[in-house]
Amino acid sequence: MTTTSGKELYGLIGYPVSHSYSAFMHNAAFAHYGMNAEYQLFEVPPEGLDDFFKKTIFEKHLKGFNVTVPYKERAIAHLNASISPVVNMNKAVNTVRVETDGTLSGSNTDGLGFLRDLTERGVKIGGKIVFMIGAGGGAKAVATAIASSGPAKLLIFDIDPAKTDGLYQRIKKFFPNIVVEAAGSLESLGAMHPDILINATPVGMKESDPVLIKKEWLRPGLFVYDLIYNPAQTRLLKMAKEAGCRSANGLGMLLYQGALAFEYWTGKSAPVDVMRRALEEKMGEGR
Repeated sequence: MTTTSGKELYGLIGYPVSHSYSAFMHNAAFAHYGMNAEYQLFEVPPEGLDDFFKKTIFEKHLKGFNVTVPYKERAIAHLNASISPVVNMNKAVNTVRVETDGTLSGSNTDGLGFLRDLTERGVKIGGKIVFMIGAGGGAKAVATAIASSGPAKLLIFDIDPAKTDGLYQRIKKFFPNIVVEAAGSLESLGAMHPDILINATPVGMKESDPVLIKKEWLRPGLFVYDLIYNPAQTRLLKMAKEAGCRSANGLGMLLYQGALAFEYWTGKSAPVDVMRRALEEKMGEGR
């Protein structure tokens, strides 16, 4: 399936999506292979999600697309072909492939993308205490990836206690030997002295967003990872740097989950270096 111009179309759905850098790395990958393909952003308001799945996909002849906030959970209901085990485990999907018969298969590359980035940074989860803020769609994949890596303890906090409990129960179900706790408040972060702190919420994307934690809870030796990559330096990451922590934004996770998505759609080996350069160039423009 292609567009009327013969160009294969891929994309990203979410609300909002204007901050996304995904198009830059995927279009660079298509150009690397000389593919007549393009990656576009589709900002879909909540009331338009059903229409996207029932009409837009077929009117635009999409070949595949990524799913971001807030649709990683809701999109699963629209999948009607193969669904990867990790989607079923997380109840969240971030990559959809349109099959030749028009049915939709789903995968989730977020968790593996997260782990590949940490590995590249020399950060090991095994035996460490991990505190994660957020229990939504993206957080689920990260939490199960952490649990699969054998942490000493995983603590989860979300402002919505039902989300916290839901993710806690999921980790206990699939990883019964992992020590996991539902943190009752963010204040417990100060008492737990974790080795790794992860922000898996959208808080920090806007300049006006508060910092969810207190500076005195940070210390040298703590690794702070913010899944947000735009802006490159959230207020949390600035605070972490000032406190002497190692830290990173989510650009590496974006790169590796995107590389895995590219391979899922095309069957080709992702040109990771090409995709990384495209992202770094875009980040440089924003400085």
